[in-house]
Amino acid sequence: MKTGVLVSGGGTNLQALIEATSNPDFPAEIVLVVSNRPGVKSLERATGAGIDAQVIDHTAFADKRTFEQAVDDAFRTAGCEIVCLAGFMRILTADFVGEWSGRLLNIHPSLLPAFPGLNTHNRALEAGVRVAGCTVHLVSAELDAGPILIQAAVSVHQDDTPESLAARVLVQEHVIYPKALAWLATKRVYVAQGRASIRDIDHQLGVMVSPASR
Repeated sequence: MKTGVLVSGGGTNLQALIEATSNPDFPAEIVLVVSNRPGVKSLERATGAGIDAQVIDHTAFADKRTFEQAVDDAFRTAGCEIVCLAGFMRILTADFVGEWSGRLLNIHPSLLPAFPGLNTHNRALEAGVRVAGCTVHLVSAELDAGPILIQAAVSVHQDDTPESLAARVLVQEHVIYPKALAWLATKRVYVAQGRASIRDIDHQLGVMVSPASR
């Protein structure tokens, strides 16, 4: 499936998706990367991989609605069927989310529903949790609250800093995001009553996934 990626910064998760989709057997292809900020590393990553990259600067628009319309138009013109958020630092409106319902993925650096929003690693350490991690979920109108597809956990060390914890979590982000995209692209994701299930999952993944549908 043709896939678009929305970014705002350095794009290490974008890089993980680029590397995964470069495999001819992968069921999705990134055809467009859109950044709301000019000059970010993500744009270099995309163009270096031969992927069309566009800047749609949110500051150039009168309001969020017209900005999102431009983003929507760009993805539709490119033929995108799925959109992935990879470090996109803008909250999308319910209208945009509704237009891409069931086809809009996000990765978040916590074990949702714990620690939605920003500063997740600081908050995890302050709370004294012993396990942290990351989550890929379908995007809903409520921030970081859509149906969960897959999670990966890491132990919290006694001497962890937000930076050291973030580095270990990031490794797992790069593992689970391509898996979730592959499931969505092969239509193995089903949502009922706000919960996602995955058909025909590999139980040897070594990560936590939503219950497989029977």
